[in-house]
Amino acid sequence: MALIVQKYGGSSVSDIEKIKLVARKVIETKRKGHKLVVVVSAMGKTTDNLISLAKQITSNPPEKELDLLLSTGEIVSVALLCMAIEKYGEQAEGFPGYFAGIKTDSFHTKARIQKIEPTKIIIELEKDKIVVVAGFQGISYENSITTLGRGGSDLTAIALAGALKADICEIYTDVEGIFSADPNRVKNAKLIPVISYEELLEMASTGAKVMQSRAVEFAKKYKIPFIVKSTFKDGEGTMVKEIELKEGAVVSSVSIDENQAKISIFRVPDRPGIAGKIFTALGEAGINVDVIVQNVSRDNYADISFTVNINDMEKAKDIVEKVGEEIGAERIIVDHDICKVSIIGIGMMNHPGVAGKMFSCLAKSGINIEMISTSEIKISCVIRKKDGQIALTQLHKEFIEEMS
Repeated sequence: MALIVQKYGGSSVSDIEKIKLVARKVIETKRKGHKLVVVVSAMGKTTDNLISLAKQITSNPPEKELDLLLSTGEIVSVALLCMAIEKYGEQAEGFPGYFAGIKTDSFHTKARIQKIEPTKIIIELEKDKIVVVAGFQGISYENSITTLGRGGSDLTAIALAGALKADICEIYTDVEGIFSADPNRVKNAKLIPVISYEELLEMASTGAKVMQSRAVEFAKKYKIPFIVKSTFKDGEGTMVKEIELKEGAVVSSVSIDENQAKISIFRVPDRPGIAGKIFTALGEAGINVDVIVQNVSRDNYADISFTVNINDMEKAKDIVEKVGEEIGAERIIVDHDICKVSIIGIGMMNHPGVAGKMFSCLAKSGINIEMISTSEIKISCVIRKKDGQIALTQLHKEFIEEMS
């Protein structure tokens, strides 16, 4: 008998017929003799619709109340799936995230899990029930409802699998697994049967919409293997686990992130501590900064540019304007007409010529590079948003299709 954690995303529970399908899949797994915890997202576009409702009240909803509102979406899915499971003859117990023992910090809309106390889940499993948990949410130590950020149900599932010492975690979605590029945008995208935590983490952080990056980071830290597969089609999916590093460059995927904004601060005094002041203020506000470029100092002044998620753009702009005034910066410009394209692969940076090949590929398509960021297994370029699709297509052709 195995203990399995399954997660079903919004597209898998977007209407009643799909919820019934999920219920039948869940019951089929249980009747093979397994114990089962199921994590569900909100139905379809529910979260977007709830955000829209909040913004009809105020353009900048208070984050504490926004979390309370958004948490209702997953609870609807939990209740309906439990009803469907019981209709088909099995017992189910539904939990909001806080009943499932998911304790978080107090960073509303992007809270981080601090502790999981799964006692109630274990009690219900011992009663031979299927436990259904609301993804994406938890409770702070101040007893406020919190949410875990976009894609947070992935994190709920991975974290519960770790806390329960589950035998496997299965992430169900509307695609057959993890592909070398978004199959909706690149027709020759290839299914990847096995991928490393590191590669998937870079894919998730560079715009691939397969998994929340924090969920992958959590799985990597605690060595929790998981499978990404389709709710609607049979198949092996993609296994995500530790992979031994091999010499040589293999680009496994190409990704694009169009939810980026660039903030530039001009004529910043070039002295120790200035950059620290800017990025500390952003960090304290819970804003993740991605690509950072500082030019060579001229007349003891420098320009600094960096990218953030577009959802953090206004908040970041307000913070930078305040800090900029304190340090005497000349002006601040925000540019949201950009995107980031990336190539990812284990061992890539130890193989000469990969960066040059990427830059030449973009140049042949007439695409100008504005910023560059690298890691051991990733190269990212910030370009104009209008060039994003052609860049994605050409990079995939260069590194994936012509190398296979």
